[in-house]
Amino acid sequence: MPYTLSEWLNLALRWTHVFAGILWIGQTYFFTWLDHRLREEGNVWMVHSGGFYIVNKQGLSELRPQKLHWFKWEAALTWLSGILLFILVYYSGGIMVDDSVRRIEPRVAIAISVLLLIAGWFIYDLLWMSPISEAAGVAISYVLLVALTYGLTHLFSGRAAYMQVGGMLGTLMALNVWVRILPGQRKLIAAAAAGQQPDARLAERAKQRSKQNTFMVLPVVFIMISNHFPVATYGNRYNWAILAVLVLVGWGAAKIIRSR
Repeated sequence: MPYTLSEWLNLALRWTHVFAGILWIGQTYFFTWLDHRLREEGNVWMVHSGGFYIVNKQGLSELRPQKLHWFKWEAALTWLSGILLFILVYYSGGIMVDDSVRRIEPRVAIAISVLLLIAGWFIYDLLWMSPISEAAGVAISYVLLVALTYGLTHLFSGRAAYMQVGGMLGTLMALNVWVRILPGQRKLIAAAAAGQQPDARLAERAKQRSKQNTFMVLPVVFIMISNHFPVATYGNRYNWAILAVLVLVGWGAAKIIRSR
């Protein structure tokens, strides 16, 4: 591919990825904040851009004939643009491997990367579909994430290892929306429309996965900007430990934001 074309494609994908991500994550944080406030106050009075809004939470028994607005394409567009960017820069750009880390064929590294993207979802989903407490699930998830980061930084180039972790977290977030949140919501609405008792577990699962997305996004954003700070991040001797610590920092920040 000509360099100029590659650069324009890179720019277009980055622009799309960042903008779609702003829309997706902004909406996710807004709705989780709104849900928290509604539980405390019953309704929320807000002002924005010259308008005043009073928001109430409706039960499924109160379905209305108005158009229902879904928020889903932002997640799909963010993930798709991110994966295409990953392919363009890392798979096609030949920077998945670093001989000073480990000698490995680029095509083998790409195959491992793709398999990890797929396997990561099944491991994560099985863990959180199991009857496990939230505290135990968080602890296991963190240990697995740190182990993954350590292994990747000893397999791929430091930069590619960081992006692989970010790509896997982004994939979990997108699949949470499309595999667990949206189908569950559709089943809840269909049951209510048919006059049946909705399965409360579907609502709780959708809420849980949406909450987890708000925690995963902070490490993902950090990984996105780490490219600009190679000495302090992926190029550091202790790159895996740095990312492990900053994941905790991101989770702490997300918890503070969610509680406000």
